[in-house]
Amino acid sequence: MSAPSTDVGVARAEPLTGVWSDLVGQQAAVSVLRRAVAGGPHAMSHAWLITGPPGSGRSNVAQSFAAALQCERTPAGCGECRACRTALSGAHPDVTLVRTELLSIGVDEIRDLVRRASMSPSVGRHQVIVIEDSDRITERGADALLKSIEEPASRTVWLLCAPTAEDVVATVRSRSRLLHLTTPTPAAVADLLQRRDGIDAETATRAARAAQGHIGRARVLARSADAWQRRSAVLQIPGRLRGLGACLEAAEALVKSSAEEAAQITGELDGKERAELEQALGMGTKGVRNRSATAALRELEEQQKARGKRLQRDALDRALTELTAYYRDVLSVQTGSGVELINPELAAEIGALARRTRPEATLRRIDALLACREALETNVPPLLATEAMLVAIVEADGEG
Repeated sequence: MSAPSTDVGVARAEPLTGVWSDLVGQQAAVSVLRRAVAGGPHAMSHAWLITGPPGSGRSNVAQSFAAALQCERTPAGCGECRACRTALSGAHPDVTLVRTELLSIGVDEIRDLVRRASMSPSVGRHQVIVIEDSDRITERGADALLKSIEEPASRTVWLLCAPTAEDVVATVRSRSRLLHLTTPTPAAVADLLQRRDGIDAETATRAARAAQGHIGRARVLARSADAWQRRSAVLQIPGRLRGLGACLEAAEALVKSSAEEAAQITGELDGKERAELEQALGMGTKGVRNRSATAALRELEEQQKARGKRLQRDALDRALTELTAYYRDVLSVQTGSGVELINPELAAEIGALARRTRPEATLRRIDALLACREALETNVPPLLATEAMLVAIVEADGEG
């Protein structure tokens, strides 16, 4: 059963409170979840699939729902009781939060979750399992999950999050209740940044507009000068594409920047994880089985390598999103849509490009960006995918 889409137009009419207070623009979805917690007829399900575009707050909605399900007060979801606070912080013993920085969630991890799901809650009302990236579950993992969803324990609730329902294996999707979220308006995101994070109004508004409703991205932009500099560097690319050589240079710089951004995140974390594992294995002490220790360290290195690969891909995807927004602004000017620019600080440059090119060429450039994102998803080497994309952008004007 599918939940209705949220109407962000009512965002300011009825402010959300308690565990729901930070779920900007999701009034309709929250209404569905509140009815489920209250136990209305056919309102509750043992498995939910929460979908929505990047930055819409899928994991936050799932965690808020988990907290409301454990809430000790009526109406549920007060946000103040011990159950709500521990569920929101990730410390509740009957709420399991699964976040992965790897490219996939394998069958062994899913089997562990299935075993946990079969247990009765220890202190709460439900055993809640939240998987933030259910679209990354492998096929074998989905097979292991399916039986638990088909024959659920009476007090177990699965909360699966994914960008779209189609990203999840069909057998799991068909046995889950769909709840779709929408992209919050920039105004709603800016309001959240001011209220929750103490960001000044001007910075919050600028970051929310640039992030195009992506809450997490807006928060990073509002708090990090480095993030703004990386964004500005990406937006300079269109003006520098003057031929094949420029495309290859820009592609190399973009891939290198994304790798450096990923390395900056993983560098300290990788070293800490290795040190902790070596300590746990007793490295440097007598009696350690070197073969077992070597295997464990090799497995850790493989996991760290996969995480670095995903973080680099995520960084590249953010750059592609910024470029798509740039050409979306160009197309908006060309078609006279009157829609507010995402990049008003580049209005003169965007206007000039809009006048000397055709809308058809702009659409081809946007298509090239989308094709690059799809190529990266299928593990095409980042440099190769990025070079092909930039060459297609340069050649767009020459096509009929």
